[in-house]
Amino acid sequence: MNDQGTQPRQPQSQRGPAELPPLEQPGSRINWDACADETSERMDQPHAPLRADLRIECAHVFGVLDSPDAPGRGVSRIGLLKAGHGKTPLVVLNDVNGVPGTLYAAQLASILPPEMLSKFSLIGVDRRGTGDSDAARCIPGPAREQLVNIDPAANDVEPVVDAAREAGKECSIELETQFGALDSERTVADLETVRKALGIRHLNAIARGEGSRVLSLYATRHPDNAGRLVLDGAPDPSRDDLAATEETAAGAQAAYRDFATECTSGDCPLGPDPEQALSELVDRLRDRPLNTASGTTLGPGAALSAVLNGLADRPRWRELATAIAKARTGDGAELARFVEPMLKSTATKPARLDGALVTSCNDSMSRLSPDRINKTARDWRGKYPLFGGLIAQRLAWCSPWSRRTAPLPSPKGNGLPPVLVVSTRADPVTPERGTSRAAQNLSTAVRISWQGAGHGGVGQSECVTEAVTNFLIDGNVPHDDTPCPA
Repeated sequence: MNDQGTQPRQPQSQRGPAELPPLEQPGSRINWDACADETSERMDQPHAPLRADLRIECAHVFGVLDSPDAPGRGVSRIGLLKAGHGKTPLVVLNDVNGVPGTLYAAQLASILPPEMLSKFSLIGVDRRGTGDSDAARCIPGPAREQLVNIDPAANDVEPVVDAAREAGKECSIELETQFGALDSERTVADLETVRKALGIRHLNAIARGEGSRVLSLYATRHPDNAGRLVLDGAPDPSRDDLAATEETAAGAQAAYRDFATECTSGDCPLGPDPEQALSELVDRLRDRPLNTASGTTLGPGAALSAVLNGLADRPRWRELATAIAKARTGDGAELARFVEPMLKSTATKPARLDGALVTSCNDSMSRLSPDRINKTARDWRGKYPLFGGLIAQRLAWCSPWSRRTAPLPSPKGNGLPPVLVVSTRADPVTPERGTSRAAQNLSTAVRISWQGAGHGGVGQSECVTEAVTNFLIDGNVPHDDTPCPA
């Protein structure tokens, strides 16, 4: 793996709060409508309780689609959610393959300190092609199933390549001009549309995981409009996609170890060895996949994808342990709920795989041959027994797609105020090393390293949340490489 993340950073001069732009009140003309009930229904756990005192409102703004086929033309509809009653907007972005930004903002608002919601209104933004932002609905159900549910122990990824080829063909037909416009670079323009619609000069924002790529690109392109920015986990900015993906496999393995340690510290439904319990379940599903009442087939790939999604959602770890235990007895319904948001599409909940796959493949320059992926999968299954094969197979998801003509710009941070970057030791989505390299790449980055596990530290670690709160509200910039205990 690439060990650049272990190299020491060059010391930076400490930057004080004077360099951060002041907070400002918006001159917004956005028409907001109450949407608490609809938001609760759209959650991964339907009817999930929101804070009783939390005002939830939704709206749309409209930008330019700017497809490669029609540059500067077309309409991009951007779904927004407003949570809280503070006067200063704080934009919230999430991973393109995770909970839509609107729902993530509602989740954050339910767990952040009261002083955050007194100062800020969280403005969740659904990435183009996801959630309520003209979500992509283009991959045929059988192709989704094949992409997610192939056995990670399979010796040949050709079936995955075939499914990815069908997905790309159908998406290019169904999405038409939208197809080429779903990428991180054009999403930057959507953020600028949101900033202008909010009537503010400086964009203050929190981005989690892969959403940090969009926010750092925004700051690089619009340095004069960059406000107080927090990157809660960030993708590796290096050009070596293979090394970065291997670190994701290592991060997933580390997160499961932490999950197992936490489980066995109490009354663990998986027994004394949760790793063995999961391995036994996966072996059993090879011969006898579980079919759920919702129509999901839980084979080895879908089961491990469900666990991977659950590891990213730290507050649901106890629920995940119970779901794995029930699947071991033949009841896969609860475990399937962790993977169904990727696979199932309804009127209000589009399958997340569609927009995520189109965006990821439009962003990526990497295209590996099936032989190279097969060799990589064999290697990673030995190094990372639980998730190595699964994550290696995902390298084939973009292999038959056309490649972008030039790589995404590399964010540098020149001329920016301090940018707060949070790394998590055992993050199964944006590994610590990749986040550290992203911080090294931004000349004004100040990093907090949380020694915990899960995807992102804001709202999960008291230490991280306090530092982020002080940074956003008071402009207090922590020292670089500040540690936060697990």
